[in-house]
Amino acid sequence: MKFKLLAIAALLFVNVKSFSQDKNFYIFLCFGQSNMEGGAPIETRDVVWIDPRIKVLQAVDCVNLNRVKDKWYTAKPPLCRCWTGLSPADYFARTVAANLPKNIKIGIINVSIAGAKMEIYQQSEYKSYLTFTPDWMQGIAKDLGGNPYARLVELAKMAQKVGVIKGILLHQGESNKDDAQWTSRVKEVYDKLLADIKLTPNAVPLLAGETVNADQGGICADMNKQIATLPKIIPNAYVISSAGCTAGEDKLHFDAAGCRELGRRYGIKMLALLKKPTGFK
Repeated sequence: MKFKLLAIAALLFVNVKSFSQDKNFYIFLCFGQSNMEGGAPIETRDVVWIDPRIKVLQAVDCVNLNRVKDKWYTAKPPLCRCWTGLSPADYFARTVAANLPKNIKIGIINVSIAGAKMEIYQQSEYKSYLTFTPDWMQGIAKDLGGNPYARLVELAKMAQKVGVIKGILLHQGESNKDDAQWTSRVKEVYDKLLADIKLTPNAVPLLAGETVNADQGGICADMNKQIATLPKIIPNAYVISSAGCTAGEDKLHFDAAGCRELGRRYGIKMLALLKKPTGFK
């Protein structure tokens, strides 16, 4: 009898341990619109070798990828949904993993929607905003449970059971070009996100990438002036330059090379923040 009780206790211990939080599993939340979703084509070089230390928490079921939502998978692109392309989140993760000790794992959560305004993530705005969006965008939102922000929070809470959230990546703004409220919208989402996942205000860095730069003929390059002001209202926000990151023919989306470079820049900045001995800003 005593042996049986010990055996049961051991099994319970193993089970609890397998689901305990791993301080060496760094989680990064990604959201935005098409460039963060994956607006660049996935090329052979992007899939020939995948670092097994980099994982993605699947946001939706994808039969074509043999992935089931709410499960972790080795982070082979696409990292957002079933048919999306290459995202800066991909080379961000590769850059961070390559420059941290081998015992560190990287987890990516990506809830991004092409063409979406920041309003789709605002809990005060998303219902009315979705009412006037195209059917295809409503379909994406439906796949995410009808509320993309809530889905991001849900996945973040799942991730917190096994790892530690270290940063948030944003790439959005093309659809909010000339919107004077954009920075306040971002702050609203950022503040609520940290509150909902029970993190200290401003404790987690927000990395915001510029839209396609003027040096590449970016048709939304003027938005970068507004993105540059984000650190003024969010103390732990940082702007990732897109200067020199090449774009596709539409001058709205980065091409594969530009996406890789932008992702590396996100990664370099995050590495600098992670290695600060006194924490963030």
